[in-house]
Amino acid sequence: MAKMADSASSVEIVEGCRLPVLRKNQEHEDEWPLAEILSVKEVSGRKLYYVHYIDFNKRLDEWVTSDRLDMKKLQFPKKEAKTPTKNGLPGSRPSSPEREVRKSLDLNLQTATAPSRGKTLPTPKRKVETVPLVTQVPPAPPVPSLPSTAEASQAAVFPVARDANTFKTREDHDHLSSLTTNGTTRRLIPSQPGRKRKANCGATDEMIKVLQYNKPQSASVFLPPPEDSQDSSDGIPSAPRMTGSLVSDRSHDDIVTRMKNIECIELGRHRLKPWYFSPYPQELTSLPILYLCEFCLKYLKSLKCLQRHLTKCNLRHPPGNEIYRKGTISFFEIDGRKNKNYSQNLCLLAKCFLDHKTLYYDTDPFLFYVMTEYDAKGFHIVGYFSKEKESTEDYNVACILTLPPYQRRGYGKLLIEFSYELSKVEGKTGTPEKPLSDLGLLSYRSYWSQTILEILMDLKPDNGERPQITINEISEITSVKKEDVISTLQYLNLINYYKGQYILTLSEDIVDGHERAMQKRHLRIDPKCLHFTPKDWSKRGKW
Repeated sequence: MAKMADSASSVEIVEGCRLPVLRKNQEHEDEWPLAEILSVKEVSGRKLYYVHYIDFNKRLDEWVTSDRLDMKKLQFPKKEAKTPTKNGLPGSRPSSPEREVRKSLDLNLQTATAPSRGKTLPTPKRKVETVPLVTQVPPAPPVPSLPSTAEASQAAVFPVARDANTFKTREDHDHLSSLTTNGTTRRLIPSQPGRKRKANCGATDEMIKVLQYNKPQSASVFLPPPEDSQDSSDGIPSAPRMTGSLVSDRSHDDIVTRMKNIECIELGRHRLKPWYFSPYPQELTSLPILYLCEFCLKYLKSLKCLQRHLTKCNLRHPPGNEIYRKGTISFFEIDGRKNKNYSQNLCLLAKCFLDHKTLYYDTDPFLFYVMTEYDAKGFHIVGYFSKEKESTEDYNVACILTLPPYQRRGYGKLLIEFSYELSKVEGKTGTPEKPLSDLGLLSYRSYWSQTILEILMDLKPDNGERPQITINEISEITSVKKEDVISTLQYLNLINYYKGQYILTLSEDIVDGHERAMQKRHLRIDPKCLHFTPKDWSKRGKW
C-alpha cells in the first residue's frame, strides 16, 4: 500500500483517469474493480479522489485516499482527436452528402418519435394473447416457431413439476428507486377520469383454462415481448417527455451532477447518506450535515436553526388530505399546485435517492401521495409516490421512493399496492413510467408476480368444469396493465406451448414459493380504509 501511495504522489492523477480501486464487496472481501476519477481535492494536505466504479451503480461512488489506488494499471484519458476545419472554423467537420442525408433522417426520426401533449399517435391494434390453470401436463414435442396470433388464441395454466430454481422469493428486494420513461412513441389515449372499464378490451379475448394431467412435462416457448414491456427499453431516455414527467435527459450530465454534493441529511431521528446529486443551494453543500424538518421538509443549515424552526412550525403531518389510515399507517394526498413549497422540498429530498431525474420546480401537474407512520410526536414520512394529474399514457406512478431507513420492510410493495388501489377506484388500468430502475424493477416484478399468482391460485371449478380466466380479466381485477401481466408471466416462465395452444404452467415450486412469500407479507392495503374521490383534471378549473 505504501508503494502505491508513493507512486500516486509521483504521478499526477487527473480527472478522467481510470485504474483499479480497492473496495469491500457484499461479503466484506477485498476487490479491485476498475474506476474512473471524477474529481480530485486536497484536504489538510492530503489528496482525495472521487471515483465512479465502472459498471456499478452511481450510489456506490465515493471519495477515496491514494492508498486505495492501484497505480500499476493507471489509464490516462484519451486525448480527443482534432477534427478538420470547415470554412476556417476550428472543430467543425467538412460536410459530405452522406452526413447531410443521415442528419436529415435523424431529424425526421426525432420529430416522428417525440410525443406531444394533446396529440394522438395512431398505432395498430394488437390482438390479445390468452392464457390458463392446472395440476400436471403430458409430454409435448418442442415447437420450432411461434404460430400466428389467431392460432395462439387459446392458452391454459398448468401447475407442473419443474426445477426448484424456477421461482424465487423476491421479498428481500423490496427497495424502491426511480421510475423513468424513455420518451419513445406509444399509443396516446386522452385521459378519461372516472370511466368504467369494459369486460372485453381486446380484439380477441383468449381463455385461461384449468386442466389436469398426470405426466408432468412440457416444452417452453415464449411469446414475443409486449410493446410496452419494461424489458423493451434500453434504460436511458432518448428524449424526455415534455408533459408532467420528471424524466432526465442524460445529455445534460456534467461533472457536477455526477457527484454527490450532500454529505449527510438529518431527518427526524434518522441520518441519511444520499446516493445521488440533488440541487440544494450551493452554500449548503459544504456542510457536514444538512438538517430537514421532518414535517414540512424545509432545509436548514444548523441544529440551532432547526430547533428555532420547530418552535414556529405547526405541522405534525404532511399538508393535504389524509385519504387512508389503518393502524399507524396513513396516506396523505398533496396537490403540487396548492402545496408548492412542500412538494418542491419533497422533490429535493427524493432526488438524493433517485437517479435519471430532472427536478422540475413546476410541481403543478403532479399529485403526491405520502405514506407516514404515526406515533405520539406526529406523522413521520416513510416514502411517497407521485403521479400526473392527467396522464395520456396510463401512468399511475411517476416517481416512487421508500426512504432508506424503511427499506426491506415491506413498505415498497405497500406503496405499489396503494397506487393500484387508486387506479381501481378511478376505473382504470395503470402502469409505472418506464424503464424502471434496478431496485424499482425488482419491487414491481415481485408485486406483479404475487398479485397474479394470488388470482390464479384462487380460481375455483365452476359446476364441475375447469375454471377459466382471460388476460383481460386479470387486468380488470388487478388494474395492472395488460402488457405488464404478459411480461410477468413470461418472466416467471409460466407460458408454454402445448397441443397447438399457449398454456400457463404452475409448478409446485412456484406455488410453495408464492405461499412462503405471502406469509412474510404482513403489510397490506385495506380498501375499506380508503376514502378517495377521483377528480376530473381535464377541466383546468380543478387545477
